[in-house]
Amino acid sequence: MLVRELKRLGTQSAIYGLGGVISRLIAVFLLPVYTVYLGRVGLGEIETIIAITSVLVIVLGLGITSAFFRFYFDSEDEARRTLVVRTSFWFTMTMATVGLAIGWALSVPLAAWLNLGHFTGPASHQVFHADPWIVRAGFVGLWAQMNYAQITALFRVEERPVQFAIASIANVLITIGSTIALVIGAHKGAIGAVIGNFLGTLAVYVVLVSYRRFQLGFQFDRKLLRQMNKFGLPLVPAALALWVINLIDRLFINAYKGQGEVGVYSLAVRISSVIIFLMTAFQLAWPAFAYSIRDDRVAKRTYSYVLTYLLFLTCWMSLALGALAPWIVALFDPKHQFGRSAEAVPILCFATAAYSGYSVLAIGIGRMRQTQFNWVVSGAAAVVNIGLNIALIPPYGMIGAAVATIVAYVVLFLGMWLRSRQVYPVAYQWRRIVTLTSVAGGMTILGYELHSLPVSIALVVVFPLVLLPLRFYLPAELTRLRRLVRLEHEAGVV
Repeated sequence: MLVRELKRLGTQSAIYGLGGVISRLIAVFLLPVYTVYLGRVGLGEIETIIAITSVLVIVLGLGITSAFFRFYFDSEDEARRTLVVRTSFWFTMTMATVGLAIGWALSVPLAAWLNLGHFTGPASHQVFHADPWIVRAGFVGLWAQMNYAQITALFRVEERPVQFAIASIANVLITIGSTIALVIGAHKGAIGAVIGNFLGTLAVYVVLVSYRRFQLGFQFDRKLLRQMNKFGLPLVPAALALWVINLIDRLFINAYKGQGEVGVYSLAVRISSVIIFLMTAFQLAWPAFAYSIRDDRVAKRTYSYVLTYLLFLTCWMSLALGALAPWIVALFDPKHQFGRSAEAVPILCFATAAYSGYSVLAIGIGRMRQTQFNWVVSGAAAVVNIGLNIALIPPYGMIGAAVATIVAYVVLFLGMWLRSRQVYPVAYQWRRIVTLTSVAGGMTILGYELHSLPVSIALVVVFPLVLLPLRFYLPAELTRLRRLVRLEHEAGVV
């Protein structure tokens, strides 16, 4: 039973992640374009817009996507499920449009507040000119992102990962083409990158609306919406706290050190985000998979193994990116403007690994519909993050922000574990988790300090083997591994 469930999760995550993999590969491919054509300031402006629009997606959504999953699976008949789909769709459309209108109206003061624009005049008397169009482009992207996320959620609840992956790949291909055309061909700078990033989302959304037109009839149930909001609204403060941990550091860096420092930090964020493709694949498959397991005994045992295996993969990837960070940064920085980015990469990678564990720990609370106190855990971590940003960024710049991020995610992980023990206790495999995280962290530090490419590559390759004498692997896992090795050997002999 356990093996079958884990295989189902792995298969769905792999297919869901296909679009994410391509997206991250393209994001990596675009890094030289950004570093060469936009520079540190332009890259910093993009990160600032992403930070602002991301928080507004949370506020305007009011937790409707999370509620959509829960209520869809709780509905026994197709008519009720269709009502959930339509109510969620029209609510999201309305809130996204309200957000677009507000952003357009306030674009000038927002651009000034966020330092989005350019300076003119001699060095001694420079005058800053705000650029409201980059803000307006960002809010169009917000509208497209909210609606796209809601309509593609249908593929997820229907467990149709192939169709989801096709939509994701189409989105990514249009995005990369339009971004290159606008940034390199039309010389539109940061605003061209922002526009390019939402054109693919918008185009695919229009196609999906046409494809789903029979499911998206005008039907809206206020009573159902109130019930969904009752479930989803308590998740909003928690989501806002997560935004604080993940993105508010850009605003602090901008305020204390300027957009150039944001740009240096941004390159580190984008390199470490290679790990996020795994996280994205997992998070897309995880809610539907986790809620679909009816038997609590099977669910708890499955959740325990999922946490261990997910941390194994994310920590291994963190080791790879962290130990190889200097060479990865050099590869994408032909003008040598972003060298310091390498220092933040390993810290941000392990911060993402901690967040991956949090996403597993939180699912039991959602399963029990006890989400109303999630904001306490995430709020405490956000307070820690803000305090450390204020204390560390002025003296240490973007490294201070990276340290604040990893500390906050560790606090988040531990806090959610303590909360989940009260609501939905699961016997997680803590000895194995401590072993793998300690080994991965120690090997990353060793590789980074030695600053040898062959040594760093070797450390990445031998990581699973180093865990062997430490008794990380269970007997059943070793048996399966031996069987796989024997089968591959026999196939090779044949």
